[in-house]
Parts: sequence; structure tokens; C-alpha cells
Amino acid sequence: MIWQLDFLFLILVLICALAAINIKDLLSAVIILGAFSFFMCLLWAEMGAVDVAFTEAAVATSVCTILFVGAIIKTTRRSKD
Repeated sequence: MIWQLDFLFLILVLICALAAINIKDLLSAVIILGAFSFFMCLLWAEMGAVDVAFTEAAVATSVCTILFVGAIIKTTRRSKD
């Protein structure tokens, strides 16, 4: 394993996690969580867990992001903030 690449992916995962927690716009948070899942997929693949990386890519990166975006589109705001 290349530890510099592991470290880079770990830093990107942490940045995405902190950004998703602190952002106010729901759609932007979902997109950032998709990026978080993508970087986790790369991290798992680089560590040799290809089956976990494939599951992360198939489920979290694609399906969950699409479902979250669909749920956000279907909802409306009740108050005008």
C-alpha cells in the first residue's frame, strides 16, 4: 500500500465529512456525501478490500445519492427562512 495515497484519501474523507455537517443547503450536503462515499470507495479499494469498495460504489455513491436527491426534490419548505 502507498501510505501517501491512503493519507490523501483520508484527508479528503474528513474534509467531505466536515463540509457535509456544516453546510446549510440540503442538496449541497447530499452531493458532498456522495463525494464522501466516492472517496471511501477509493480508500477501500486502495487498502485491498475490493468487495467492500464495490458495495460502497454501488450502494452509497449511486443509489443513496439518487434517493436523497429525489426525496429533497419531493419536499417543500414550510417556513420562509
